[in-house]
Amino acid sequence: MNIAIFCSANSDIDPRFFHFTEELGVWLAENGHTVVFGGCDVGLMECVARSAHNVGGRTMGMIPTKVEERGHVSKYVDVEFRCDNLSDRKDLMLAHSDVVIALPGGIGTLDEIFTVAASATIGYHAKKVILYNMDGFWQPLIALLDSLQNRGLMREPYSSHIMVANSLEDIAGMIGEERL
Repeated sequence: MNIAIFCSANSDIDPRFFHFTEELGVWLAENGHTVVFGGCDVGLMECVARSAHNVGGRTMGMIPTKVEERGHVSKYVDVEFRCDNLSDRKDLMLAHSDVVIALPGGIGTLDEIFTVAASATIGYHAKKVILYNMDGFWQPLIALLDSLQNRGLMREPYSSHIMVANSLEDIAGMIGEERL
């Protein structure tokens, strides 16, 4: 499968997130999955690409012109896609992936999660977003989603489009993998 990874491009974050991300990158590569990522050479983006690449995995980087202009293109990109902006990058990542895994991230990651989920609710695709809830990172967002759902602001359960994984085992089950 081609698996898009939405995540932080910031290196000054909790070191545990890097540990979990490295494990995920290795697991994805060892199970024959291609990592589709934002093409940046910092933060969790670089970590997942490097860890997959270093064990023989394949990566696809969607690289906005601003990232290239600033000299922050990952050296772990096997297949490059150039794009003009972040909207183009989201579109390319979605087009070239089968499922999305969201790791800890900020505003950009939230934008990506909700763009994919919202377009799925309308019927543009049937791809799922998996929130990798490493160390409980996504708990506040899950609480907000629960509140929105309980208040009747969603036509269907958010779990139809956004799933929560607390471990690699959970992720494996969600994408249909038998082995870890």
